[in-house]
Amino acid sequence: MARWYIIHAYSGFENKVKESILSEAERMGLSQLVEDVQVPHETITEVKRGKKVQTERKTMPGYVLAKLALNDDVYHLVKNTPKVTGFLGSSGKPQAISESEAARYFGAAEAAAAAPRKTVSIDYEIGDSVKVLDGPFASFNGLVEELDFDKNKVKVAVSIFGRATPVELDFEHVELSK
Repeated sequence: MARWYIIHAYSGFENKVKESILSEAERMGLSQLVEDVQVPHETITEVKRGKKVQTERKTMPGYVLAKLALNDDVYHLVKNTPKVTGFLGSSGKPQAISESEAARYFGAAEAAAAAPRKTVSIDYEIGDSVKVLDGPFASFNGLVEELDFDKNKVKVAVSIFGRATPVELDFEHVELSK
């Protein structure tokens, strides 16, 4: 019976490890024992230079999840894969995780996407002069530097003691200066 295992890999090489395990299992005729190999990630929307850009971010850098029917051959296939340092587990023995725990690693991205988000319409953009409405910087004026639509945050450069200081605020705590 196949179970989920967490494999520790060099950070930045997770996708390479995934491909290597799958191709090596195919080459060795063990693909029926290697059911699935995943690199947990989430898709995030960032604002770069005033434009929304979708990027993928690994939720567990340095780790790969694999659903394996673990025997000696599969164990050695994974251990001998380049850029793999080993399995997660106590005293060097692979420790399987439950289906629900594996689903939690994969489900984080789906849960975040399914969670209801409040939408705030804003009438300002990067470079606009705005007034802070609430918080410790209430009634301060500043310039919009960044907009983060995922977190509903705006970064405003506020002048404090003659120096521009970036302050992160909620969208609704800022209005366009008149």
